[in-house]
Amino acid sequence: MKEINTSEFEQEVLKGEKVVLDFYSTECPPCEALAPKFEGLAKLYGNDIKFLKIFRQQNRELSDKLGVKSSPTLLFFDNGIEVSERFSGGVKRSEIIRSLDSMLPLEHVQKIKSQIKPIISEFDVIIIGAGPGGLTAGLYLCQAKINTVLVDIALPGGQVATTHEVSNYPGFIEPQAGYMLSHNMSEQTKSCGTAYKVAVDITNVDLEKKEIIIDEHETIKAKKIIIATGTSPNATGAAGERELKGKGISYCATCDAKYFGDKEVVVIGGGNSAIEESDFIARFATKVTIVHQFDKFTANKKAQEKIFANPKISTLFHHEPRSFKREGDKMITELEDLQTKECKKLVSDGVFIFIGMKPNVELFKNKLQLDQWGYIKTNEDMQTSVKGVYAVGDVISKKYRQITTAVADGTIAAIAIAKDMN
Repeated sequence: MKEINTSEFEQEVLKGEKVVLDFYSTECPPCEALAPKFEGLAKLYGNDIKFLKIFRQQNRELSDKLGVKSSPTLLFFDNGIEVSERFSGGVKRSEIIRSLDSMLPLEHVQKIKSQIKPIISEFDVIIIGAGPGGLTAGLYLCQAKINTVLVDIALPGGQVATTHEVSNYPGFIEPQAGYMLSHNMSEQTKSCGTAYKVAVDITNVDLEKKEIIIDEHETIKAKKIIIATGTSPNATGAAGERELKGKGISYCATCDAKYFGDKEVVVIGGGNSAIEESDFIARFATKVTIVHQFDKFTANKKAQEKIFANPKISTLFHHEPRSFKREGDKMITELEDLQTKECKKLVSDGVFIFIGMKPNVELFKNKLQLDQWGYIKTNEDMQTSVKGVYAVGDVISKKYRQITTAVADGTIAAIAIAKDMN
């Protein structure tokens, strides 16, 4: 695997045969989560496909020319022509494999697959998800001498890792960078001895048997499972959103705000994430327009005061996006005025969407009880409807979702399990 720059792009990519190119950035949790997957696949497919990386921050002109608007972004080339679908943000290993396989003859793919040998490992407890709730549970279980493994499709930290600042976590007088807070939580749990299997694909979960399969070839068995999969950003559902993800639409200010220096940005949303991240984006952009469907924001008052006092930030209430389009270097956001039903267009250099979250329960649907909104039901010990399976953090049915409540959930589940197993 090789890192290139703009001057090498033509020779290495356009004049190459089969190439996969990773545009990455620093201070980008999804980029860090992709890195071990990319490196692992390079070892498997490297004899047939060239794996290259390029540092987006130092190669912005090329990035803009290719329409790369989000980090990370994977591009696939065959004889200088871009093929396959681009992938941005939280990229799954299985998605990359699908594209790599499509570039090769069947016999080559079969030969590569034959190199992958099944693995079986056993632990007392599997924690699925390494956000604050999962990390806390891992710490408590480790201290109770219970053999525990943390499994996550990304790197440890959860949503906190992509949050610019955390100002309400006890013990810190000054606001803390979300990335560092989650990093410190992870390091504390890891130093205790908890095993980590992160940046993997979870391809199957059997709650009754207490088994999961990761990366299609490793089976992990346990006596108990804690689900701590958290939530993911909601999409607006407006036309063009899916197609323009990573090409002008982003869901991660920590990852992409730095690329909007001296540019104009539209933010969709009105809760804590939208308002706090708008303040962060305004450090780079010359203008930020916040679009919200209601007549007032739901974010905390302190955050609202900051954005209302910022001359770079303007607001547009009673509006919803109906479509997103790209014209040249500009994003066109078509909005509907919910009062007059009239439509207008906002021209910007990029769009950030923060309109709430949805529970990550795809792996568990029809396997345990959920509430009407799809969150996992638990009792006071965090136990779900399946014996020996617990759930903690934002993925469970509860009134408030904060870092502190996730930490409390993880504590309760770990203590309950420790008492049951010791």
